[in-house]
Amino acid sequence: MSDPSLGEERREALVRELMAARRALRGETDAGRRAEARRRVDEAKRALGERGPVWWADGAPDYNRKLARNTPYARWYAGQVAREDGERGGEA
Repeated sequence: MSDPSLGEERREALVRELMAARRALRGETDAGRRAEARRRVDEAKRALGERGPVWWADGAPDYNRKLARNTPYARWYAGQVAREDGERGGEA
């Protein structure tokens, strides 16, 4: 989720930049170009509020970049996995 204080046009521009940077990264073999593309991805994600300091001010902890099973959302996540397994007939 991106920072809701971003204007719609700004958010859309940042998402476009993020997608362009990801496309630049895909299949790139030159180390310098890969580093530049990774820098662009990181910069866009930080501007969107997906990385870096939290943008919310309600005191809630930041569970970003953590596995759901290692957060208070573990029970909910386990239910999602069980439901998906049931929809597939228990196939893995």
